[in-house]
Amino acid sequence: MKRAIVTGSTGMLGVATIEVLLKEGYEVIAIARPGSSRLKNIPDDENVTVVELDLNEIDTLPEVLEASGIDSADLFFHFSWDGTHGASRDDMDIQMANLEASIKAVRAAAALKCETFLGAGSQAECGPVKDGVKVAPDTPCFPTNGYGIGKLAAGQMTRIEAGKLGLKHVWCRILSVYGPCDGFHTMVMSGIGLMLEGKKASYTKAEQMWDYIYCKDAARAFFLAATKGKDKAVYCIGSGFVRRLSEYIEAIRNEINPSLPIGFGEVEYYPGQVMYLCADTSSLVEDTGFAPEYTFEQGIKETVEWFREEFHV
Repeated sequence: MKRAIVTGSTGMLGVATIEVLLKEGYEVIAIARPGSSRLKNIPDDENVTVVELDLNEIDTLPEVLEASGIDSADLFFHFSWDGTHGASRDDMDIQMANLEASIKAVRAAAALKCETFLGAGSQAECGPVKDGVKVAPDTPCFPTNGYGIGKLAAGQMTRIEAGKLGLKHVWCRILSVYGPCDGFHTMVMSGIGLMLEGKKASYTKAEQMWDYIYCKDAARAFFLAATKGKDKAVYCIGSGFVRRLSEYIEAIRNEINPSLPIGFGEVEYYPGQVMYLCADTSSLVEDTGFAPEYTFEQGIKETVEWFREEFHV
C-alpha cells in the first residue's frame, strides 16, 4: 500500500484529498494542529493516521513518524496555511512563518523519501487580471497583498528546494473552491448559513463572471497533478468555465428554499473588485486528463446536506 502525507487535513481541501487518496488505495498520514476543534472532519478510516503537529514544527515529522514505525511515504500534499482571509492576509509575520514552514515541509518530504511534493498556491499570486483573461500557469504575477506574495514565494522557493533534494515538485494555483468543511467567511458558506435560517442574504449586484469548482473535483485534480503531472509544473485549479455570480447565488437559494428573497445590489462592490475570474486548465487537462465531474448544483446539494447535518439546521 502506498502512503501519502496531507497537511491542513482538517480543512475542506485536506479532507477531500484524503477521501480521494483512500479511494485510490493509499494509507494517509493526516497532519493537524494539536487540539484542533476540526479534528472530527478527518475521515474515520483504518488507513488514516492522525498526527497532531504545529505547522512550525513540520520539520520534526520524520522523527515523529519514525517513533511509530513509519520511515517513508510516496506523496506529500501541503495545504496548511495561516492568514488566508481578512486582515491576516497582510500580516507579514504570519505570511513569513507560512513560507518558512513550506520549505520545512519540503525537507520533511525528502527525509521521508517522498517522490512528489504538491503545494497549494492561489490565484492571489497573480494579482489583478484583465477582464476576460483566464488565469494561466504563465500569467504574469503581481500580487497585491501579503497572502499572494507569500504564496508566490512559497511556490518558487519550494520548487528550488525540492529540486535540490530530488523531489518532483507540483504547484497548484487554486481559484474558487467550495464544499463541506469550508470556512464560514466565504460567499458560499455564509450564504448557506443565512438561507438555512430563513434569512435574506445581501450581496452586490453579483455581476462578476466567476469560476467555481467543487472540492471533490479539486481533490481529484490534486491527485492527478501529483501522480501524472510534470515536475516543476504550475497547474491552475478551477472548472475552466465561468457563470455570472448571481446564478451561483440563485442555485444556492433554490436548493434551500426557492421562495427566499435575495438582496442583490444591497452591498457595494469593494474598491478594485475583480469582475472576471476563470482558470486556464488546458495544461492540467493535457498532462493529467482531468475533467470536473460535478455541476455547481450537484456540489451545492451535497454541501447544503453536510451543513444541515453538521449544524442541525
